[in-house]
Amino acid sequence: MAALHRILHYVRGTIDHGLQLYKSSISSLLSYTDVDWGGCPDTRRSTSDYCVFLGDNLVSWCSKRQPTVSRSSVEAEYRGVANVVSETCWIRNLLLELHCPIPTTTLVYCDNVKRGDVRVLHVPSRYQIADIFIKDLPKILFDDFLSSLSVRKLSDSTVGV
Repeated sequence: MAALHRILHYVRGTIDHGLQLYKSSISSLLSYTDVDWGGCPDTRRSTSDYCVFLGDNLVSWCSKRQPTVSRSSVEAEYRGVANVVSETCWIRNLLLELHCPIPTTTLVYCDNVKRGDVRVLHVPSRYQIADIFIKDLPKILFDDFLSSLSVRKLSDSTVGV
């Protein structure tokens, strides 16, 4: 019941927000991922989250409980990275089929791991935009991350359009 109340409170507080898209180059794909290791008190399963930017625009995001229990935070992080790498590969392939290939390496920002032709970089927690999906954040950090995701209050002129 507390989770439902939290969701309703969130929806009520963001009902007048929308995703703003910018005219932007599609020459880069950048993603952030994080994991709340063993965060579910009932199942001890971890929650993975990610957000993917194509140029300056948020094009994909996810927050999902992992299907199995991870034995360590590193294992949970690897699963989280695998999820976002899978998503970015799908986006890259879609763009390739649309004759808009991404010429640069996809960057994945996370807490601990590196992998082959996807470059995985560490990002300090204070810059971990993906935390907005799974963590209670101080209001100033939440607002900053919300702005980084291009979520804005809709102006009166666009409401109802």
